[in-house]
Amino acid sequence: MEMKTMSLRERKIRRIAYWYVLPALLFFILLNAYPLLNVLWDSFHYKNLLNKSLNGFAGIDNYKEVFANEYFWSSLRNTLIWTILSVTGEYILGLISAVALNQNVRGRTFFRALVIVPWVVPIVVAGLTWDWMLSPDYGIINYWLTSMGIIDKPYYWLGEMNTALLTITFVNIWRSFPFFTITLLAGLQSVSRDVLEAAAIDGAGVRTRFFKIVLPQLKTVSLTIIFVHIIWTAINFDFIWIMSEGGPLHSSETLPIMIYRYAMQEYNFGNASALASLMLGFMLSAFIIYYFYTSRKNRA
Repeated sequence: MEMKTMSLRERKIRRIAYWYVLPALLFFILLNAYPLLNVLWDSFHYKNLLNKSLNGFAGIDNYKEVFANEYFWSSLRNTLIWTILSVTGEYILGLISAVALNQNVRGRTFFRALVIVPWVVPIVVAGLTWDWMLSPDYGIINYWLTSMGIIDKPYYWLGEMNTALLTITFVNIWRSFPFFTITLLAGLQSVSRDVLEAAAIDGAGVRTRFFKIVLPQLKTVSLTIIFVHIIWTAINFDFIWIMSEGGPLHSSETLPIMIYRYAMQEYNFGNASALASLMLGFMLSAFIIYYFYTSRKNRA
């Protein structure tokens, strides 16, 4: 009798739990699953607002057009460069600043509050401010560099094909590294000081303690924020668009910028959906490969 009562109670609790989960499930379906499936559907259909006579099932024609686009491969390369350099720079700078802010120094509370400022600045404000600072006519960056004799004359950092993407990447690192800082700082504070002191007593130097004790304990949090930022950075549109609009001559154009041009300038939603689906496929493939690689490594 008691077991039957417990079973009824468990079923009742489970039904209540389902009702609590249902709003979140509906929210996910309406705002994520349905739009995603709609994009996949449109990628196999002709959807061009400038040529409504062309409609119906397209098969893989949209994908063929995307691959045949003269800027696709350069945009793919730019996306990889932008993502890899941004995330690498953010992690290195975030780790260095986190280690510095973890030291017991005077005023560290103030510096911890100060380091978060770039992250809380809206992207539009940050992009337009840096655009002004990098201007060759009145920008303060060129003024400083010419005053210190580093360059001979003002340089158009966002207007030259060989520096536009790298300049935006640098600004993106400046804005995003505080997120890494506060996350890694939380991880550093969980590292046992007793273990570090014991290692120091045993003769382990600062470098050995850092690479053999501290970094391994930051592995989980590091991988989490790295992969989250890979996604955020790869699909980032607004920062590049605000600063260069993908120019000059498509030299800083990434795949999200290309999707925007397809959808909002050419009104070709079929091609835009195909390219968006390709991006989703690229990222899913990368994470599936990583998952199986780590799973096999853990089993070994």
